[in-house]
Amino acid sequence: MSKNFTFSSESVGEGHPDKVSDSISDSVLDACLEQDPQSRVACETLVKSNCVTIAGEITTNSKFDYEQVVRDAIRKIGYINDDDIFHADQVFITNQLTAQSRDIGQGVDAASADGKATAEQGAGDQGIMFGYACNETDELMPAPVMFAHRILRKMAEIRHAGEAASWLRPDCKSQVALKYDGGQMVGIENVVVSTQHAASADNETIRSFITEEIIKPSLPPELLTAETQYLINPTGRFVIGGPQGDSGLTGRKIIVDTYGGWGRHGGGAFSGKDPSKVDRSAAYMCRWVAKNIVSAELADRVEIQAAYAIGYPQPTSITIDCFGTEKVPEESIEKALLEVFSFKPADIVSELNLLRPIYRETTHYGHFGKPSLPWEQTNKVEALQSAVH
Repeated sequence: MSKNFTFSSESVGEGHPDKVSDSISDSVLDACLEQDPQSRVACETLVKSNCVTIAGEITTNSKFDYEQVVRDAIRKIGYINDDDIFHADQVFITNQLTAQSRDIGQGVDAASADGKATAEQGAGDQGIMFGYACNETDELMPAPVMFAHRILRKMAEIRHAGEAASWLRPDCKSQVALKYDGGQMVGIENVVVSTQHAASADNETIRSFITEEIIKPSLPPELLTAETQYLINPTGRFVIGGPQGDSGLTGRKIIVDTYGGWGRHGGGAFSGKDPSKVDRSAAYMCRWVAKNIVSAELADRVEIQAAYAIGYPQPTSITIDCFGTEKVPEESIEKALLEVFSFKPADIVSELNLLRPIYRETTHYGHFGKPSLPWEQTNKVEALQSAVH
């Protein structure tokens, strides 16, 4: 990509209504996996005003207080202020969770092309999943979305500390427009931040603090210029936010969760789903493969697509695209990745050790680019390099 262009990506904070829903769904998933690693979970959450509804299908031997899990998730986000309509201790909770359909369970457990039962785990659904990596940031992620995440992480740190800006509230969004020249980052054109705040905070204080204490320390100084525009709370007031101001639903921030619009997305959401659902586990797998390819310096940018059929253990297709940045023929890279990695659902779960309560960590600021998560390991670099040569 050699032309000059500007690319924008956004992020949303912990208190955004959709992220509140994602957090509750993943908290329920973690609670199930903590006691029963073989739990089958598909938990959706709807939040609005002072109400929370959890719905979906769960089959588990775990025993816990669902209501307490919901309240704890909300409390960790920070909806505990006296003026919050949506408050951890005061929301009304409706539980519409039921057991998983036997038809779906049979399709996952009995995996074969001709319908005969086998010992292999099949995919939890049909679908297409993508993974992407590039070498423009340390996280091997597209810079615009990582920069947007960094701003909101910094804001969350300050808000949870509760000292420097007690007027900050949980609901917030960021957006970064990054200028490229010949495929290289040359400057940040503008930064947009909208943050919920206490009614007592004035615009001048908010805009000055967000610009000087949050945005500038979060972004590379060499990319901030005299021409960079800062748009802070553009409407001038953001007191009513979170589920009081808007409804939230699990799975509505899939681009924020992945590559900020830079890499493609298959359409399936992640949060609230156990790893038998390839919407989640195969997307993690594709990211792991892509990151190892870039780390092995086989390409500067790479995107992997995998496709599945419900109940069938083998992917129906795997495709690789290096966008002309490959250092060796793409055919060699594809051959190497098929030799090094197995895309069977059971192998993905085993290799990445996914039957653990690790999913609430993924909910905020993207599912990728976090070193502690297993699909961010670059432990297959040498194997890939050996397989190519």
